Amino acid sequence: MPQYIAPLRDMQFVLHELLQVDQELKQLPPHAEVDADIINQVLEEGSKFTQDILFPLNHSGDREGCRLDVATHEVKTPEGFRSAYRQYVEAGWPALSCDPEYGGQGLPVVLNNAFYEMLNSANQAWTMYPGLSHGAYEALHAHGTPELKAMYLPKLASGVWTGTMCLTEAHCGTDLGLLRTKAEPQADGSYSLTGGKIFISAGEHDMVENIVHLVLARLPDAPAGTRGISLFLVPKFIPDANGKPGERNRIYCGAIEEKMGIHGNATCQMNLDGATGWLIGEPNKGLNAMFVMMNAARLGVGMQSLGLTEVAFQNALVYAKDRLQMRSLSGVKAPDKAADPIIVHPDVRRMLLTAKAYAEGGRAFSYYTAMLIDRELNHPDEAVRREAADQVALLTPIIKAFLTDNGWIATSEALQVYGGHGYISEWGMEQYVRDARINMIYEGTNTIQSLDLLGRKVLMDNGAKLKVFGKQVQAFVEEHGLDERMAEFVGPLADLGEKVTKLTMEIGMKAFQNQDEVGAAAVPYLRVVGHLVFAYFFARMAKIALDKQDSGDSFYKSKLGTARFYFAKLLPETAMLIRQARAGSSSLMALDADLI
Repeated sequence: MPQYIAPLRDMQFVLHELLQVDQELKQLPPHAEVDADIINQVLEEGSKFTQDILFPLNHSGDREGCRLDVATHEVKTPEGFRSAYRQYVEAGWPALSCDPEYGGQGLPVVLNNAFYEMLNSANQAWTMYPGLSHGAYEALHAHGTPELKAMYLPKLASGVWTGTMCLTEAHCGTDLGLLRTKAEPQADGSYSLTGGKIFISAGEHDMVENIVHLVLARLPDAPAGTRGISLFLVPKFIPDANGKPGERNRIYCGAIEEKMGIHGNATCQMNLDGATGWLIGEPNKGLNAMFVMMNAARLGVGMQSLGLTEVAFQNALVYAKDRLQMRSLSGVKAPDKAADPIIVHPDVRRMLLTAKAYAEGGRAFSYYTAMLIDRELNHPDEAVRREAADQVALLTPIIKAFLTDNGWIATSEALQVYGGHGYISEWGMEQYVRDARINMIYEGTNTIQSLDLLGRKVLMDNGAKLKVFGKQVQAFVEEHGLDERMAEFVGPLADLGEKVTKLTMEIGMKAFQNQDEVGAAAVPYLRVVGHLVFAYFFARMAKIALDKQDSGDSFYKSKLGTARFYFAKLLPETAMLIRQARAGSSSLMALDADLI
């Protein structure tokens, strides 16, 4: 059976030594008192909950799945899920980063983000129930009326109620301009919503007393396309005057999707038959409000794959040290045993180090982005807040796509370490692969993220946001370029930075002639930029490790070895990707559709 131990040492390294978050938080008035001790205490308590309460339910929850009572439209979650959620709420975890005005603890996003890594390693399917609530909370907090905020935010912050986002319909996924759900104004200021939504994670379950759905729909006079979409709050039970669940609303689960993975989460088909809802934000401006939730969800999905990468690596490493197969090519390593442990074989090490590097690089990258969100929300200087917001906008699609692509690679490699045993469910590895696959699809497929990065975040502003990140890379290169110890890291980093600049300009020029060039280049382009980000953080981590490698703490030697592996074995992928991006659209679009 699999196991999980929260990687507290590496989490603390990233937070305190790499990012120095306590110094950062001192610049943010709401978090000025949050120091390293508080952060470590929260993470240590979080590790106990995720390891002891949540992780044991992962395998059993996958085997059992969710069950729908067709007559009552009620969904039963796997055994133990409700009890774990009750303990989660009683410990105050839902409120960790929520606004104190609504009952939150007001702790920084970067700390909540680290906690969610542990949650996702322990049990991604379970974590989706409270995870989606955070997105609903953020959208309502940013765009809700004072009345809606007062009624719903304390419930979401406390975890007494959970939230969902209802976007997708059977005939439209990413192309929300095609959605048909209707919203009719009522005399009392509410709206009556009718339509159907699919793929609604945590759409119905038995873990809370009420579920708050955020639903995209069209008003009667709405213009066509995305300009005519509004956002509505539709609760499962309409609260009474005291804020208690009252009348059952006309939004029901019609079916549970049969899925490849995340079986412990109820992915529902939701039917609205004159359901009562309330407008969030302005009429026909629903996407503006929903994007608050979608961006939070995209960061969350990146954390899902980071969590799976870490737990898959941990288990593959334990197995590789224990499993005996053949002898080392360079000579016997365990003469007292019938064969050597498979960790002596070079390709087994390649697989393990691939997962390890993608976990450690993803941790540094995602925690850095969460820190930028704290800066965007809380820094007293408006210019600093604006620059942080631009960087978050640039990095969000990379986190979603690059981390989930890497998660799929890492979980597959970790399964391969087990050989045939990895394909057998009792070892738990095949579940990680199945669960990881959805992360590349939902909340905007990775192709959509790539188009967003290249088209909107880079080309649309002539690379201004990318240049800001590039200046950080350049500053690091200039600072450490003459340090011989850093040559193996600084050289490739500087080289890739120059290549990204040239590649961006080249694609931009081609796009003036043919927009299909953007579509053809977007996916490899995102991976190239993702590697640039990883290379930057691995170079920074290598510098710290070099300075401390003789401290007596073997952690730094391990970190340095991982950085060297990344630069030697994973970063060279960019050469192929750059050639793919430059190859253009002609080979893709030349054939008529009926000849493919």
